[in-house]
Amino acid sequence: MKRMREMILGAGAIAAGIGFAASVASADDAVRLRLNWMYYGSHAGFAYGMDRGYYKEQGIDLDIRSGNGSGSAHRLVANGDSTFSYGSCASMTNLAAQGAPLISVGVIDAMGTEAIIVQPDAGVKDIKDLKGKSLLTTANAGVNTFFPLVLKNAGLAEGDVKITNVPDGALVSSYLQKAGGAVGILGGLDDKPAEIKANGGAAPVTFPYSDYGVNQVGYCIVTTKETVEKHPDLVKRFMAATVKAYKETAANPDAAIAAMADIVGGTMAEDAGKAQAREVLDVTLGVLYSKVNKDKVLGLNVASDWSDMLELMKKYNDLKTDQPATAFYTNDFLPK
Repeated sequence: MKRMREMILGAGAIAAGIGFAASVASADDAVRLRLNWMYYGSHAGFAYGMDRGYYKEQGIDLDIRSGNGSGSAHRLVANGDSTFSYGSCASMTNLAAQGAPLISVGVIDAMGTEAIIVQPDAGVKDIKDLKGKSLLTTANAGVNTFFPLVLKNAGLAEGDVKITNVPDGALVSSYLQKAGGAVGILGGLDDKPAEIKANGGAAPVTFPYSDYGVNQVGYCIVTTKETVEKHPDLVKRFMAATVKAYKETAANPDAAIAAMADIVGGTMAEDAGKAQAREVLDVTLGVLYSKVNKDKVLGLNVASDWSDMLELMKKYNDLKTDQPATAFYTNDFLPK
């Protein structure tokens, strides 16, 4: 999916500065949304919202741009290239703790999707069955950070499982070839199982980190603190359209995929591409709500989830901050 060609939506130039032009008369506010990567299934809600006119209804002329990772997407918001970004909440927290003026104004993937992904014929029915076996990953991947905690909580020592690094673009192919005798990989449930099956592999066995004490907030809608302070109405309207778009996407996932396919074209518009994108979207739709979000408020930054993630990041990511979790998010702009 990451090989998909980058597409640029929208027309008209975006003003320098905070990334949107001031409205003139009845003109819509020009807003640039920066994605964490090139289009994949999780992004279908944004495409559907634009296709159905939900952003237009809120007076927003939306321009969606592909990205090159969550950190890059969030930095482009911090430096004024884009108004909002969609990307890893943990990545945004790292940047904000280092002084970037960023804040989460809503959550789409309310839980992390990191997992151990294993060949179905490897005889691994439980994480403890991985003892003495080998897994593949990529160097510096975020999924590596909490793997030792997952092992510990499953009753294993870090040295019980061998980890081998391969290039990012070769992770799935190496998995399919069982490179070095590896039985699986560390990766995201939102893309890797679908990519494995799209490349001829059988559905893998998965062990989500969230089942082993790793409570992370997934993907956030991020903007700058200046935008929140100076243009609160714009933030409110953007979140209203986004929440509506993802609610409607949950009700009409195939239509959302079709809207995204029309925009992206290429392999995404083919039946196989749509099927792969739909499988990825289904993962996102399955984590729209945190386990403790009992009222199912879409977009909600859940206080306990943020506190848990912050403590994990301090212990395992060497996060340096004396700010409370509430400094990194706000729910003030969610639809009432």
